[in-house]
Amino acid sequence: MTTQRTASEQTDDPTLEADVFARDCTSRPVLQNVASRWGTLALVALREGPYRFSALRRRVDGVSERMLAQTLQALERDGMVHREVRETIPPKVEYTLTELGAQVAEHLEALIVTLETNMARVAEAQESYHRD
Repeated sequence: MTTQRTASEQTDDPTLEADVFARDCTSRPVLQNVASRWGTLALVALREGPYRFSALRRRVDGVSERMLAQTLQALERDGMVHREVRETIPPKVEYTLTELGAQVAEHLEALIVTLETNMARVAEAQESYHRD
């Protein structure tokens, strides 16, 4: 007889391997946070170095203040981003990548570079798709 494990039981058992294709795998929400439009852009921007919130918002053009705050909070919770509050007047908050975040951001940047350098091929494929 097999028994189903809850998500909390899965994370409590270090012998279980993550399988993002499994419906209840705890890696799925992490992938969603990282691979979201704003998650990807924030992580790759942070590869450039530490950012304060307002500067990061300017760098990630088009993101709302609320969405960036939610994105950074999720990435911090998942161990990708470190948030440091500097005790100045007024207080300054700075965001940096953790070791894990840097590793993930490196792969995301490679994906971005691949897409950007192949946009002519993408445009050609899109035109062909709409013609057919």
